[in-house]
Amino acid sequence: MAATRLHVKKDDMVMIIAGKEKGKTGKVLRVFPEKERVLVESLNMVKRHSRPTRANQEGGIIEKEAPLDASNVQLLCVACSKPSRTGVRILEDGSKARFCKKCNEIVDK
Repeated sequence: MAATRLHVKKDDMVMIIAGKEKGKTGKVLRVFPEKERVLVESLNMVKRHSRPTRANQEGGIIEKEAPLDASNVQLLCVACSKPSRTGVRILEDGSKARFCKKCNEIVDK
């Protein structure tokens, strides 16, 4: 499967639109384009058992974020502060920028 271009990037604020975390918001920590998944800060927490190692002397049960499917998140627009779909627009200087399809404002800097 070829890597696809996702509608969210690292450090974007997103809202979860499906699943057990529906309605919650968070910041994107990592994007996995080849798997079409995103890691959102302090959402979709899972418990993992780890044995003691040199790095982690304690071991035990560690709680960490699990990746969500990218289709289950929507970008939060900074202008209208609502989750919305995004489009790509070519600016006057030739660069590309994402825009909110609800309020038509530019999302990227």
